[in-house]
Amino acid sequence: MSSQKSIKKKKKKKVPGKGKNQSYSYNCSKTRHQTKPNHLTISVILFIHNLLTLTNHLQNTTGPMYYKGWYHFFYQYNPNGAVWGDIVWGHAVSKDLIHWLHLPLAMVADEWYDMNGVWTGSATILPDGQVIMLYTGFTNESVQVQNLAYPANLSDPLLLNWVKYSGNPVLRPPPGIDSQDFRDPTTAWYTSDGKWNIAVGSKVNKTGITLIYSTEDFKNFELLDGVLYAFPGAGMLECVDFFPVSNTSIEGLDTSINGPGVKHVIKTSLDENRNDYYALGTYDEKAGKWVPDNTTIGLGLRYDYGMFYASKSFYDLHKGRRVLWGWIQESDSEIADVKKGWASVQSIPRTVLLDTKTGTNLLQWPVEEVDSLRLTSKVFDKVEVKAGSVVPLDVGTATQVDIVAEFELDKEALERTAQSNVEFSCSSSGGAAERGALGPFGLLVVADEGLNEQTPVYFYIAKGTDGNLTTFFCVDQTRSSEATDVNKKIYGSTIPVLKDEKFSVRLLVDHSIIESFAQGGRTCITSRVYPTNAIYGAARIFLFNNATEASVTSSLRIWQMNSAFIRPFRPEQDH
Repeated sequence: MSSQKSIKKKKKKKVPGKGKNQSYSYNCSKTRHQTKPNHLTISVILFIHNLLTLTNHLQNTTGPMYYKGWYHFFYQYNPNGAVWGDIVWGHAVSKDLIHWLHLPLAMVADEWYDMNGVWTGSATILPDGQVIMLYTGFTNESVQVQNLAYPANLSDPLLLNWVKYSGNPVLRPPPGIDSQDFRDPTTAWYTSDGKWNIAVGSKVNKTGITLIYSTEDFKNFELLDGVLYAFPGAGMLECVDFFPVSNTSIEGLDTSINGPGVKHVIKTSLDENRNDYYALGTYDEKAGKWVPDNTTIGLGLRYDYGMFYASKSFYDLHKGRRVLWGWIQESDSEIADVKKGWASVQSIPRTVLLDTKTGTNLLQWPVEEVDSLRLTSKVFDKVEVKAGSVVPLDVGTATQVDIVAEFELDKEALERTAQSNVEFSCSSSGGAAERGALGPFGLLVVADEGLNEQTPVYFYIAKGTDGNLTTFFCVDQTRSSEATDVNKKIYGSTIPVLKDEKFSVRLLVDHSIIESFAQGGRTCITSRVYPTNAIYGAARIFLFNNATEASVTSSLRIWQMNSAFIRPFRPEQDH
């Protein structure tokens, strides 16, 4: 469970327009220009495949599963407004993870133990077919407790009705844990002693911890000694996820798998900064401990370096894969959300695998079903983008597109570029306007013809004093909108690029959502932007290279994307 936090409004300056239908120099100088006061009049944007509700506030993923032919997606939802508030569970189902049908609310806040909110939970499907749903309830006395629910009718593939266990709550905060620091139970995993374990997020002072409970019937639990792992300085660990990944196979693994050839992922959402972090390690079931591969970085890696929080994965038995969703928060003002009548969407579902080439990263990639939305495409082969230039790509309307691109830097420029001790960071740099010898270079998306609005997605290469190259992958939102009440940050991080690998990226552009996957998904960035000009038929795509010394050659394929349907379930048609 996570609570909304306000975002400070920042005024940004605008870049003057450029000429049309030509390659031109990339001038990033910023001049004073009249800006639009807000984006309320143009904020109703359609989406092609990001799951959203038609009204009100959507939040965390809860309890996803595949059951009797349907993918089930539960989510925190405020049925009474477009801001965080009266949290219950919405429910949607899909045959293919793309087209979604909204069902009636799954669980509402109607008992003393969840009167102040039905918060995040997880599903566990037992070998005998039982479905166990554990979730956090916020009681009438503002205490976080864990509760049990199960389907009223296991023969119903839509799981329309849920029963709350009469003995709830099944878990209360243990001694030494604050009443409001005990939430978000994980999917259970089966142990060699014939019991099921779950983890629950918490903290002690500023140390984030994962408590481990053991159970045989999901009604009676034993708190195990110690903690699965503790992260000093992390604060409250929300929405903890704990699952195995294979280091020998591209298949996903059931949550209970352990042993040789397996690493375990701990992922947590940090309430302190609203980001999702993960680490790889080894799970010692007998000791009840998880040991990180790298003890120096702690929770040093992120699922996504943009607007992506409170994520949840599940094992898809149907296709033998692990599927992940994240909550894409709004980054405008609450006033704007209330005006448009809804807030927040879910990310495109992603598969999650271990990157066996590096051994230190996860790979996230859009589920294969997204490809079914591809329509016509255009191919651009070996387009040269000279230093300091922008090249328009003639693809027509570019509001719903899937872009796969590769970039190669001039090798001679790489050799002759001087070493430097200047430090670079995506978030603290000047964005796409900051010129270096070897970058930035990439794509301008959700851009209008004159580049008054644009969102650069790019690589930046730094050559250190040791001669080694460090690659950064970034998204610059500083000129994404002429509106003044929206987030215009720069996001990104370093990314491993191995020998003989080209710089590669896949972008899914969905009107005002951009999901970017670099180097096969080693680093991901989700952007929530609010264009006022670059909308519908006015949106364009450009290649750009703002390096000072190196030319770039790019090859791309760009698909127009069809729309997915997201609508209420109709019993007479949809069974």
